[in-house]
Amino acid sequence: MELLNNIFIVVRDIIANFLVGTLGIPSWISDAFLTVVAIVVFVVFCIVNVIFQVLAERKIVGFVQDRMGPNRVGPWGLLQMVADTLKLLTKEDIFPSAADRWAYRLAPIVILSAALLVYAVIPFGRGMVIADVNIGILYLVSISSLATIGFLMAGWGSNNKYSLLGSMRSVAQMVSYEIPLVLSIIGVIMLTGSLQMTQIVGGQGGLWFIVWQPLGFIVYFISAIAEINRCPFDLPEAESELIAGYHTEYSGMRFALLYLAEYINAFTVAAVATTLFLGGWQGPILPPYIWFFIKSWVIFWVMLWIRDTLPRVRVDHLMGFAWKVLIPLALVNIFITGAVLVPLFQSLAK
Repeated sequence: MELLNNIFIVVRDIIANFLVGTLGIPSWISDAFLTVVAIVVFVVFCIVNVIFQVLAERKIVGFVQDRMGPNRVGPWGLLQMVADTLKLLTKEDIFPSAADRWAYRLAPIVILSAALLVYAVIPFGRGMVIADVNIGILYLVSISSLATIGFLMAGWGSNNKYSLLGSMRSVAQMVSYEIPLVLSIIGVIMLTGSLQMTQIVGGQGGLWFIVWQPLGFIVYFISAIAEINRCPFDLPEAESELIAGYHTEYSGMRFALLYLAEYINAFTVAAVATTLFLGGWQGPILPPYIWFFIKSWVIFWVMLWIRDTLPRVRVDHLMGFAWKVLIPLALVNIFITGAVLVPLFQSLAK
């Protein structure tokens, strides 16, 4: 079991020793090669994970709505996502004649890149992190906020009034809910005294931070769902109002990249919640990375449950909820953490 727990570190060390010791390759080239390999592995993981996410969502939504869901392609419809992927790969890529060429084409790349780069600092297990930097949370918040530029580029570049209006509403919603989201994380930082993701996980050895920060977790979870435009906060993509929002003019692989980024962001929300509030990879008996995925998928299932249960929020209620409810609650949580929880946490740690 110890070997399983450290399999990532063992394999990495074996490859590094072979490259440096046997082949005589400089250490900086070996480190760069291992980083590229890790990035490729994580990209492949994200794509495969999205396939299971979409299939799970369609099955769960079908169950809640008392219908079958995908059940035609393959046993129990398990190959439906393969068929959908092939369809998107072969579908015609339509380019609007009046679109802004560079903004239209670069927007999906910017949005997907921001979604993927976040995983550089998320630890999946002991040593299973691409970059264990000491400003992990700051990096995470900074990179995830870059997606707002991509949404605005998609709306503006499409030269479509519906797309532009959808992108502006999406950016306004993301900027508004990013404030309570960041404030909800400050309580965790105050307890651990660190911005490093692995140290935050290590600080939850005795008791997960969801017990110390229940209000912070609630504010984070609601803000994060709104941040990624998931139901019931999916106003920018409300078909009854704005057709499809910022991606109305996209088709083929460009639409597939936007679709992929949406589900990657959904799992990122679950992965960050697991890291900050649910003890990360920590758990008994099973390998650490298995615990990480179990916790993350439970959070993702709760997101699907909310999507199937709650109606869409009205736009004025949506924005008012962020500024009038979530931000004051996040500030109250910071005050309680500094006045009561931090001294108590430090005394128990000693």
